[in-house]
Amino acid sequence: MITATPTLLQQNNQRLVIRLLLVVLASSAFGFAMVPLYDVFCRLTGLNGRTNTEAVAQDKNTQVDRTRKVNVEFLSHTMPGVGLEFKAEQFTMRVHPGEVMHTTYTVKNNSSQVFTGQAVPSVTPAVAASYFQKIECFCFSQQTFQPGEERTMPVVFVIKPDMSRDLGTVTLSYTFFEAPKARI
Repeated sequence: MITATPTLLQQNNQRLVIRLLLVVLASSAFGFAMVPLYDVFCRLTGLNGRTNTEAVAQDKNTQVDRTRKVNVEFLSHTMPGVGLEFKAEQFTMRVHPGEVMHTTYTVKNNSSQVFTGQAVPSVTPAVAASYFQKIECFCFSQQTFQPGEERTMPVVFVIKPDMSRDLGTVTLSYTFFEAPKARI
């Protein structure tokens, strides 16, 4: 029977610890990389109900379809622990496709720290995202809120009239994420 000397056993244990640490580091790096990789994937494929990230010019010749209405729902979320109160001023509205609509969201920084972040929109069902166009939106740029600051922010949008009549409800959802801290 072969017995390992204490030094050989220690060396094997050190190698195992190093390998396990490398696995943990690689897993952590992969976890942090998933958010930007997923964002790029969604932008390239149009999946996950991503809407436009820049203002679109409104066609002057847009016809309003007065023969039907679409129910638009508004949702708001924040990442846990950021200290924001974020809500839509109204939960739902009925709109004619082609009609320019205005709504607002309210954000309040309940923390004692300055908060800089950005709202990321998504539309469900995903097939409706290409028909939901934002003309003005607070989500186009990062927002900075002082401690205790409350702000009402506008969203101006239009649902394109050529959207399928089978889509009776569209949900616009925003999630407020904290912006990455600047590295010094």
